[in-house]
Amino acid sequence: MQLIHPSLLSAFFACLLIGCSSGPASAPAAKEDASIASPREGRWFMERHEAFLQRAREGPVGLLFLGDSITEGWAGAPGVWDHYYAKWNAANFGVAGDKTQHLLWRITHGELDALDPAVVVLMIGTNNSGDATADQIVRANARIVEVIRRRLPRTRILLLALFPRGPRSSPGGEWDDGVTRMAVIDAVNARLAGLDNGTTVRFLNINPVFLDRDGRIPRNLMPDQLHLSRTGYERWARAMDPLLQTLMTADQDVSPALFPPPKA
Repeated sequence: MQLIHPSLLSAFFACLLIGCSSGPASAPAAKEDASIASPREGRWFMERHEAFLQRAREGPVGLLFLGDSITEGWAGAPGVWDHYYAKWNAANFGVAGDKTQHLLWRITHGELDALDPAVVVLMIGTNNSGDATADQIVRANARIVEVIRRRLPRTRILLLALFPRGPRSSPGGEWDDGVTRMAVIDAVNARLAGLDNGTTVRFLNINPVFLDRDGRIPRNLMPDQLHLSRTGYERWARAMDPLLQTLMTADQDVSPALFPPPKA
């Protein structure tokens, strides 16, 4: 399994502890357009980008995950990742704190260029939910899907609904009850379903597996009400597996990376 260099993994978990998803405390920056590719400031972002370019050059990649810290957090559940995805030479191109515009920048600056995966698993936009409308986030996702389809014409896209999130303290210390963000997320998910074309792009909403009978998120699944525990990643993998299996095996000669030659 090729995931994250140990030094970057350590930085990732430190980032979660100090709240990297909203960036450092500073003067308010100009609001970015969710649909216009934009890099983030700071060494962390460019280090992750360079690591992904290197992973792509090393190949092969039969299954690619794109997203933010929730996707990157698979690094904390290596056993689950290996059990479900190692057989497909999966790669994890998640970056903590990324918004749609940041992922759009990454995939238009080389991260897809050396790849030919059978499937891309895409989930992005929860970090936009505090400062963008549902329409803006959906348009940004549509733009990302368009870019992936243009650059990887043989690849199928599994577009995931944004996961639920609950009440939590923001990185700046303000309390967020999650209600406003979830209203945006629910609206986004309802409209993302419209991007499903039945063949090359499939939408999947697995959010019920993260909720209890009262509609709350158990802390054994999301201890901070946003990022998943190992048990949470197991829930994700199991819920996604039937559709993913179908997409990965629908046309086995689509991606040479799916079935590499045996090692000598």
